Amino acid sequence: MSKKQSFAQNKTLGHIIAFMFYIAVGYFLYTAATNMNYEWKWTSIPKYFVYTDTQNITAPVGGVLKKEDGKYYIQNDDGKTFLNIDDSYKLEYKLGSDIYEFDFIASKTVTKTGPVLWGLWVTLKISFFAAILTYLIGIITALMKLSSYVFLRDIATVYITIVRGTPLLVQIFLFYFIVANIFELDRFIAGVLSLGIFFGAYMAEILRGAIQSIDKGQLEAANSLGISHFQAMRYIIFPQALKRVLPTLVGEMIALIKDSSLVSAISITDLTKVGREIVANTFSPFETWIIIALVYLSITSILSYLGHNLEKKFSKKGGIA
Repeated sequence: MSKKQSFAQNKTLGHIIAFMFYIAVGYFLYTAATNMNYEWKWTSIPKYFVYTDTQNITAPVGGVLKKEDGKYYIQNDDGKTFLNIDDSYKLEYKLGSDIYEFDFIASKTVTKTGPVLWGLWVTLKISFFAAILTYLIGIITALMKLSSYVFLRDIATVYITIVRGTPLLVQIFLFYFIVANIFELDRFIAGVLSLGIFFGAYMAEILRGAIQSIDKGQLEAANSLGISHFQAMRYIIFPQALKRVLPTLVGEMIALIKDSSLVSAISITDLTKVGREIVANTFSPFETWIIIALVYLSITSILSYLGHNLEKKFSKKGGIA
């Protein structure tokens, strides 16, 4: 048996063992859950995503139901009272029927977006804007740390030290209760700012380390060729630095999406807050939090997959230095 075949067999065996391990863990959790005397309500899960709602139109007055020029109305001694009924509604009475006030005249079923999808939209939106702010702050602060001006380095150092040395949840509260009140900011903006500023400090250190890892000789060679320092950083140093830290950057974005759940503490209706509201209304904590966790996992897995493909693409073009 060749060495290559032996390696392939060992790899397959490893996959099988890992699969059996997770099957055993799953069986253990399932057995423990069945012994908890808990009533599982998995049938209610689809309503968290999409549900149907019945809309009814009631009679504002009593009279006889009639139709004229495609419009429905109720005729009585006071005249005609037109109704806002289109073809999407199903009539509960025939034309010419006697109608009493507050009777249900027509109804229709409408498909609506469930709370989990609304929460997902808010999570994606706040993560998107916070990610843009993170990169902007990270790039600017990293360049300040590398600046020849002492005051810029000091400003960047103090900012990074304070932000990295305090919990994100505390910073969210500080922004919401102090900064947002002073400047009359919306809670969504306060959440974006707190996330962006927090992760911007970590991004700055990541980018600073990546830039410093590039051989200084490249910058000196660019300067000797008449290329300005800004152009050299933009077209030579920075692209290489980004390639080197791409996996770390993807990891930071994944962490940002997960930690965005903390903005629920200031009543932003993201995925986590939606989960808490569902639990409060349905008393189904296990099903709800499992679904919320799976939605977060789906987002981060997609981001991780895209980052992996980007990394492979850069590697084919010349390798990540």
